[in-house]
Amino acid sequence: MNAMRQPHVEKVVVNIGVGEAGERLVKAQKVIEMVTGQRSVQTISKTINRDLAIRKGMPLGCKVTLRGETAEDFLNKALEIREHRIPIYSFDKEGNMSFGIADYTDFPGMKYDPEIGIFGMDVSVVLRRMGNRVTQRAILRRRIPPMHRMDRGEAVEYMKDKFGVEVVE
Repeated sequence: MNAMRQPHVEKVVVNIGVGEAGERLVKAQKVIEMVTGQRSVQTISKTINRDLAIRKGMPLGCKVTLRGETAEDFLNKALEIREHRIPIYSFDKEGNMSFGIADYTDFPGMKYDPEIGIFGMDVSVVLRRMGNRVTQRAILRRRIPPMHRMDRGEAVEYMKDKFGVEVVE
């Protein structure tokens, strides 16, 4: 098979949404750094919502972006927590996948800390083929033809083959 047609994991984004700034956000950052082993970045509000007391520029959560081997290792750990079972609706039409983990203590080596509490997280996986940089570069940006884009079926097959995921209807 052509090497340019081989899918790969471009990145894995781990996100904890807290909804408020302060002590709870600091605890969420500590959790996400313990689980992933990397520093987290705060996610900032882009809109105003008076009902929820959210202002523009207010920190609401934290996230970590993993790439390369660390992304695949983390994805293996996260899929083991989910028992390698992912529902079909977790895949979008472009071949990306998202799922949630209810508690950080499900990861191996993590113990419950009463000071921190319980935090769940969202894991988003971006699957691409080689050559996708053409759509993101600054000079001579181009579109990828439809036959080279990932779709849901190809992403499901890749996850079954590479990670042994069972896709549930």
